[in-house]
Amino acid sequence: MNNILNIETATDICSIAISRDGKVLSYRESLTNSHASKITILIEECLVAANLKMTDLAAVAISNGPGSYTSLRVGASTAKGLCYALDIPMIAVDTLESLALAAYTELGDEDAIYCPMIDARRMEVYCSVFEIQNSHLKNIQPTQPLIVGLDFFKRYLDVGKRIILCGNGSLKCQEILNLDNFSYFKNICSALNMIPLSMASYLHNTSVNIAYHTPQYLKPPNITTAKKSL
Repeated sequence: MNNILNIETATDICSIAISRDGKVLSYRESLTNSHASKITILIEECLVAANLKMTDLAAVAISNGPGSYTSLRVGASTAKGLCYALDIPMIAVDTLESLALAAYTELGDEDAIYCPMIDARRMEVYCSVFEIQNSHLKNIQPTQPLIVGLDFFKRYLDVGKRIILCGNGSLKCQEILNLDNFSYFKNICSALNMIPLSMASYLHNTSVNIAYHTPQYLKPPNITTAKKSL
């Protein structure tokens, strides 16, 4: 059976979902931003809730970023350990695509442009742009870090497109991007959003190389130097 463990650690929310045939069997999340200490507990709780053993898993999917450097590393290293031990494939799900898909699934607007955003500190976001073709998402602007402003959206505004901003990075855009063309859909990174994409990847056998794969960090870690004690 195609039981897939979905691991979402791109932001300050750590969430785990187990799915089968694209349907949710169990779900757990932690909002405490302590991914390293919570992730294995959440995985175990999901397995128990789904009445499964670790050996019942067919694949492990990670939210591949962009997002928090440290949080993504926690998710990727956990998934790699499980996949090595169980000899099962690892699937990488684009975090922004999962946000856009969740918004499109809920809203169903096929004429809109979907722009998922993840907070990257200050007035910067990680974002990408998708349009709908034949009821499927198509990426039309690759993932990049962006300082929020109208210039980025000019090509879509010029043709009168409705632009739907989603994800936690969109919240800080509302004052700057406040034209009628912009709509805001409140959603967050969640392992639940990953399920359709991880299922599609599993069916198409598009796993990643466990040894060499790294998440899409986009930026180096934000390392600060500890102050010397007096």
